[in-house]
Amino acid sequence: MNSKTIDSISPQVLFILLSLAVKKRHGYEIMKQVKLDSNGKISMGPGTLYGAIKRMLKDGWIKEAGMSNRRKYYSLTEFGRKNLSSELQRYDDILIQARKKEIIKNPLAAKLLFRYV
Repeated sequence: MNSKTIDSISPQVLFILLSLAVKKRHGYEIMKQVKLDSNGKISMGPGTLYGAIKRMLKDGWIKEAGMSNRRKYYSLTEFGRKNLSSELQRYDDILIQARKKEIIKNPLAAKLLFRYV
């Protein structure tokens, strides 16, 4: 991951960003939301989560959003929101092309093409 340009981001990072797009969250809440949003396909441990958080903080995609009961909360920055939007648009563009080429004909078939999204 890098703060200037992205080619693509990992499914774990994508789901972390999606979870923070809705509201600020603490680490354990992010892990639960990622598992829920990915229909159980992505289950992160603390090492994976906090490694990704550390990189996203460094690159300016997320920021610390306060503490409560010894829990540190995180939220998206505008830069992170822009990168999330760009990545989702990239997936949407790919799905449009796949439908045009009749690789997939309906949204449910997209699961075969993109396992995590």
